[in-house]
Amino acid sequence: MSHRLQVILDDEEHRALQAAARRRRTTVSDYVRTVLREARADEPERGADAKLLVVREAAAHAYPTADIEEMESQIRAGYLGEGSP
Repeated sequence: MSHRLQVILDDEEHRALQAAARRRRTTVSDYVRTVLREARADEPERGADAKLLVVREAAAHAYPTADIEEMESQIRAGYLGEGSP
């Protein structure tokens, strides 16, 4: 189902939209739909609270770690096929 959306623009805004649509070789309507889709895609799907919850859950786990020099040495040895030092 399609819906009509009415947006009131001043002359300068309308001319800018027309010029942008012309550059893309499309209609103003199609240009506006495309820009709105792109703007929606840039919006975060989750709110800040959900993101914080994920970070807090991840921080609660104990992950293996090592001294940075030791890790770099092991990585270099792996790249060189030398196994662990």
